[in-house]
Amino acid sequence: MCGISGFCDFKKKSSENILKNMTDALIHRGPDSSGYSFFEYETYQVGLGHRRLSILDLSTQGHQPMKYKNLEIVYNGEIYNFKEIRKELEDSNYIFGSNTDTEVILKAYDKWGLKMIDRFIGMFAIVIYDKTTSTLLCIRDRAGVKPLYYYFKDGLFLFASELKSFYKHKEFQKQISKEGLSLFFQYGYILEPYSIFEDTYKLKAGHYLKLDLKTSVININKYWDVIDFYNKPKLDISFEEAKQETEQLLKSACEYRMVSDVPVGIFLSGGYDSSAVAAILQKDRIKKLKTFSIGFYEKKYNEAHYAKDISKHLGTEHTEYYCTQKDAQDLLPLIGDIWDEPFGDKSNIPTLLVSKLARKEVTVSLSADGGDEVFGGYGKYTEILKYNKLFSKRPISNNIANLLDFIDVRSFFGQNKSYKFLNKYERFKLTLKAENEIDVLKNSIYCFLPSEVKKLLNNFEKNIETCFDDIRFLNQNNDSLDKIMAIDYKTYQLDDILVKVDRATMSVGLEGREPLLDHRIIEFVSTLPSKYKIKNGEKKYILKEIVHNYIPKELMDRPKMGFGFPLKEWFGDELKKYILEYLDSEKITKIGLLNVQEVEVLKKDWLVNNRNLNKLWLILNFVMWYERNI
Repeated sequence: MCGISGFCDFKKKSSENILKNMTDALIHRGPDSSGYSFFEYETYQVGLGHRRLSILDLSTQGHQPMKYKNLEIVYNGEIYNFKEIRKELEDSNYIFGSNTDTEVILKAYDKWGLKMIDRFIGMFAIVIYDKTTSTLLCIRDRAGVKPLYYYFKDGLFLFASELKSFYKHKEFQKQISKEGLSLFFQYGYILEPYSIFEDTYKLKAGHYLKLDLKTSVININKYWDVIDFYNKPKLDISFEEAKQETEQLLKSACEYRMVSDVPVGIFLSGGYDSSAVAAILQKDRIKKLKTFSIGFYEKKYNEAHYAKDISKHLGTEHTEYYCTQKDAQDLLPLIGDIWDEPFGDKSNIPTLLVSKLARKEVTVSLSADGGDEVFGGYGKYTEILKYNKLFSKRPISNNIANLLDFIDVRSFFGQNKSYKFLNKYERFKLTLKAENEIDVLKNSIYCFLPSEVKKLLNNFEKNIETCFDDIRFLNQNNDSLDKIMAIDYKTYQLDDILVKVDRATMSVGLEGREPLLDHRIIEFVSTLPSKYKIKNGEKKYILKEIVHNYIPKELMDRPKMGFGFPLKEWFGDELKKYILEYLDSEKITKIGLLNVQEVEVLKKDWLVNNRNLNKLWLILNFVMWYERNI
């Protein structure tokens, strides 16, 4: 796992020193070594930078940038099946000088070109410079586990694993994107391909970008999309057959992610997803696996005792840590550096703490993200299905919503006593107007409603196309659950969950691996009937049935808990000072992007009525990020 950065400068204003500064801004992603290649030509400059976290072949043979013939590569990620691909290449007379997957990628590209991706099982952000064809190729893995940003303006193309690398180039312009900011306040995260800056984008998952250095023209193409697999006819197989095949894929995915030349551990929450990973891997091993969990003294947020019970049953070597207000107070100011664009997921602090905990003993840790999106684990799925059943006739729903628009419910209930009701009422009206399941999904997860975002951003309003709109590509083979899960896979999982885990783990030099996001699993499970995922209201049915082969059902059955922290309790106490300090009206005015009056109303409502903290949390995150980065 590493950090990569670089540029193609058609105005020739770059230098090797700039390249080094861009690359070394990512030292936390690769503390073990660094490498740089700088090329100067008549009409452009090319720079490739790499920070290395040594996982495979710890020798200097794994140094990047790595060269082969006319090709040079910088790469972040892991190709778990690189040994099988290497054997295939060796059979074609390729000779290897290292035991790295990086060298396998280079020679696979030399032999197969972009078709090499079809062979890869892994997570990756790859940049290959082809000196013969004068092209720069950027590739991001199917699920988007590994990040890759790019910037292109005024003849300057930049790429990097994180935005902070771009700050080190004197020509990079930090102009806030209103589209990115609007998405952040609606969802709590910024959906691909947007970022917080203008002219700066995330390369979309399952896509590659090719920059022609002779013409300075960019072409972006898709090579994989989960929707293509949801659109296949559903498999006509029994539940037992589906269960056996899924279990075999899970075993393969988990074992692949144990391939390492450094110690490996597992994040264990005690829920079905992480318990599945730990159980599958510990079953036939004599040596105890290392597992790690975070707990809270506040009982309603604490799962640590469940994780401890699972660890005891499986026989893992378990370490736990209880998060306190002091931990949150210490880490809160760092959020703007670690997640280097505004990011509102409240579980970022415990994720960072468990990463720090694991890094004391291991260099790689497996997590079980993706289980809910792949197998159907969220309560919002069943709620949306219930709604869809009740209000399936859209024209009638729209008529009801239009009628409700004329009713002023505040006159009936009063503003103060009915805040929660009024908020739900507005969401209900939006839901009645929904054109499809994804509109209902969006209405259920909005942090700020679109009308509220418009007010907050001083009347900024724009229809921003995102992967939520990809519902139009899902065909008749998909029922409502399929559609919701496919889109959730491409939105919340990609731009919230994976961003959270990547930045938290990488901030402490820990490689995070995601076995449940092995593309073979989602390709198979997406073709299973929905009743195998949610059966009679039982979420993640097929995964649970697999886990019960390893862990007694009575040890697992309990209500699902989210991985957050006691936001309301702590901000009513020691952390209140952050709201008073950062959401000061002078600061908000100086930033100039937010409606000061709207922020003041929300702040007062929290201080007086103990409401609106989730919205204030997003504003606080943005202001703290702005102060540290702009």
